[in-house]
Amino acid sequence: MDIVQNATRSRTRRLVVVCALLGLAVAALGPAPSAAQEKFPSRPIELIVPTPPGGGVDITGRMLAEAAESVFGVPVVVINHPGATGGVGVGRMVAAKPDGYTVAYVWNAPVTIVPQILPVSYNLQSFTPVSQTTGGTPLIFCVSPRFPASNGKELIEVLQRNPGKYSYGNDGTGGMVQLAGERLFKPLNVKLLPVPFKGAAETLQAFLGGHVDVYGGSVPAVGPHMKDGAAKCLLVTTRERNPAAPDAIGAADLGLPDRATELWRGVIAPKDVPADRLKILEEGFRKAANTARLKEYTEKSGERVGGTSSDFQKLITSEYKDFGQLVQELGLATK
Repeated sequence: MDIVQNATRSRTRRLVVVCALLGLAVAALGPAPSAAQEKFPSRPIELIVPTPPGGGVDITGRMLAEAAESVFGVPVVVINHPGATGGVGVGRMVAAKPDGYTVAYVWNAPVTIVPQILPVSYNLQSFTPVSQTTGGTPLIFCVSPRFPASNGKELIEVLQRNPGKYSYGNDGTGGMVQLAGERLFKPLNVKLLPVPFKGAAETLQAFLGGHVDVYGGSVPAVGPHMKDGAAKCLLVTTRERNPAAPDAIGAADLGLPDRATELWRGVIAPKDVPADRLKILEEGFRKAANTARLKEYTEKSGERVGGTSSDFQKLITSEYKDFGQLVQELGLATK
């Protein structure tokens, strides 16, 4: 009996020693990798585009996503969530888990205008700017070949003589097109009937179908029709004229350089995305924006490739304040 008990105690001691040695070995190797330490990105990234397919934001967003795939090494999937001048899509993005796998490709309106005029679920503190990818882009106003104006100044004169007669398609109440347009029209005493659509693609369809007199929207959507003569594009909202629309005058030509508006686009993420992942997203989307194909396309549209998360934050904050004043001036503020 003693022999059996001694043997059992001996085996027990050996087992304890082995377990202790295994514990030391595991400790020497360090803790097991956690989810926070996993390679990022290691699965597809969702890029929410808060417009319908076919407009300028959607076109450049899809090109950016394609370029970003080769940078990140994972699929970048575009998901369109239109509505509320971009507010619906941004709302979905800010509600997503802040792990860096859901971001949004936006333009000015959803982040600098919409929170001031619509009851959306977010504000400036609800998201983190990642990277501004383009900037300096005009919005453009075009008429049909039959419209009785051959240049921008004649267009303004016709509109001044006929207040309320002509309609213009835009991206919704408080959208970029309406605000950029009214920023010029108001001091010129031009009164057009605004007709809201979900985006540039719908506006263009209505314009080409003769349902509105004036197209108001981005350059890429109307560009082919400008080239084939189906649209006379006579006014851009930027201070200077733009090579993408050689027949269009700018705000400075109208004596209103301080009323100019530029369209920019960029990537934002939910707040509280870990700093290391934010840095990877920032650098990745900046590289994607500078790939040859996308850079060539945006330069043809008159756009400039832009910058860092910090720079983007400063731009958004400054423009939020500027548009806030315009929203008050036009009586659009809801709070």
